[in-house]
Amino acid sequence: MRQGTIVPVDINPTRPLRRRLGGAAVALSLALVMAMAGCRRNPDMAEQPKYQPYQPSEFFADGSSARPIVEGTVSRDEHRVGTLLYTGMIDGKLADVFPFPITAADMRRGQERYNIYCSVCHGRLGDGQGMVVQRGFKQPPSYHEKRLIEAPVGHFYDVITHGYGGMYSYAARINSEDRWRIAAYIRALQLSQNAKTADVPADVLQNMRSNQK
Repeated sequence: MRQGTIVPVDINPTRPLRRRLGGAAVALSLALVMAMAGCRRNPDMAEQPKYQPYQPSEFFADGSSARPIVEGTVSRDEHRVGTLLYTGMIDGKLADVFPFPITAADMRRGQERYNIYCSVCHGRLGDGQGMVVQRGFKQPPSYHEKRLIEAPVGHFYDVITHGYGGMYSYAARINSEDRWRIAAYIRALQLSQNAKTADVPADVLQNMRSNQK
């Protein structure tokens, strides 16, 4: 190099880093494209050959893709069919009786389950003023409406089981026995807000009046 020759020098310290990052980004993009292409070579579960429910079939002699139940198969729900405990009905109508005697322990359990699952919408008093309603959600009907006071107890079991209006089914969250216990507690809530003096047994009423003196 002759004396006095000017040599251009890149003094930007980030240029090599940008070049390295740019190369890495290109390599990563190519790897992703190749990976995605490789995945598509395998059968996609969403596109695999299959029958839709009730779809006809030319493979079977009867023309149906649904196959008959194997002889000797036992339904896990067979013991529940037609029973009051699991349907809330008697002879196809909503029942107004319980499938088992309701004890004090059942009422406590019903109160506990109600407070956990129901009170957030229906309120602790059953008046439809639960916490989510106070936060702006749609208000459910009050249990103290004439229509629900006169409704058979099987109605509440049925609603818990299948849902109603904006309420979804709680069948997967609350077992059958606890649904009846909640229904019993709803009845207690209704009585607590609508009971008359004549509804109180004489001995209990006498005891209550004695305690007030």
